[in-house]
Amino acid sequence: MQSTRPIPPNEAERLATLFELDLDYVSLNNSFEDLSYLAAKITGTEISLISFIDSYTQWIVSRFGLEVYQTPIDDTVCQYTIMEDDHLEIEDLSKDKRFDGKGIADEPMNLRYYLGIPLKTNSGYNIGSLCVLDTNFHKLSQEKIDQLKIVAKQVITRINDTNAIKSLEKKLATQNDTYKKVAHDIRGPIAGIIGLADMISNDKDEYPSEELHNIVGMMGKSGQSVLDLADEILKNSLKDAVYAPEVFTLRIFKEKLEKLYQPQAFNKQIKLEIQTNIAFDTIQIKKDKLLQISGNIISNAIKFTPNDGKITAILDLIIETDKKTLILEVQDTGTGIAENTIKEILEGSASSNDGTIGEKGYGFGLPCVKKLLREIGGEISINSVIGQGSQFKIRVPNV
Repeated sequence: MQSTRPIPPNEAERLATLFELDLDYVSLNNSFEDLSYLAAKITGTEISLISFIDSYTQWIVSRFGLEVYQTPIDDTVCQYTIMEDDHLEIEDLSKDKRFDGKGIADEPMNLRYYLGIPLKTNSGYNIGSLCVLDTNFHKLSQEKIDQLKIVAKQVITRINDTNAIKSLEKKLATQNDTYKKVAHDIRGPIAGIIGLADMISNDKDEYPSEELHNIVGMMGKSGQSVLDLADEILKNSLKDAVYAPEVFTLRIFKEKLEKLYQPQAFNKQIKLEIQTNIAFDTIQIKKDKLLQISGNIISNAIKFTPNDGKITAILDLIIETDKKTLILEVQDTGTGIAENTIKEILEGSASSNDGTIGEKGYGFGLPCVKKLLREIGGEISINSVIGQGSQFKIRVPNV
């Protein structure tokens, strides 16, 4: 059963803030496992979930008491939590008409109680939720709710701290790379000066002046000191750096996309096939924003592809002498896009339509993709035939 999802008035900014965090929903459980456990113990509830909510999906990144990893946003309770400034408490889900037919209060879950705290960023956007649920009725005291708010703040604090550390580590790596480049660039000219000084010092018949030899000798010693320093930098430039970038390849990219989006495709009986160029699938690439960009495109394809359709995502690299370019193609057998709508999408002025089984469209996913691509220097093209399907092609420089 589909219903109209409530849309926060700042939805575009909310999603932009979430995507800027560039979260890897596959790998976050260890970061918050203790907090989801703590939330359940504070409240005495059976279930506690920590999740982030984009334009299509509630991504449950840590859980206690319920093995669930993602839920379509239209079928969640937390879609209403992110509309709140403080918290949302529902004492009996079975009596709330908003959740009729969504399987929340019915067999086999039989959930009754819900309390959610929005995960609010420092800039004031609700990007997710910390919630507790139970099959029994509850009514939490204000003290317990305040304690949950502290846990929710800790989730955001950990995200911010992790991103700050990553940013500093990247700056350190860039600084070391700069030192290394400078050392390499100056080594040649300095070596030439030392060679010239040696030639003058060793040819006293051609250059008899003692004063000249003294000057050249000092020049040679100074040059050798600089050369030794350059060699030391080249040898040790990254030895003490703490930044060890996460290994990310086309193969790892494929595995993450399969884990994230195969469940969504399965729910609509859609065949989702993700291919990589095996010649390049172990070459390391930069991860920045790739999961957010590709995820929005694939989710959009799932939304507009009917049951028993097919979606193919192709991951490839173009390798040139001094750079790599990542290619992502997503092809679907969906409803297709009119030419004027493609123009509106590329201009960022498109409105949204409902999906093939009534999934609500809100027009925020593709503009976010455009924004992320601009930030990393990427580009997108769209080809489509009404009634046959669409092809999205993305190119991202990946030096």
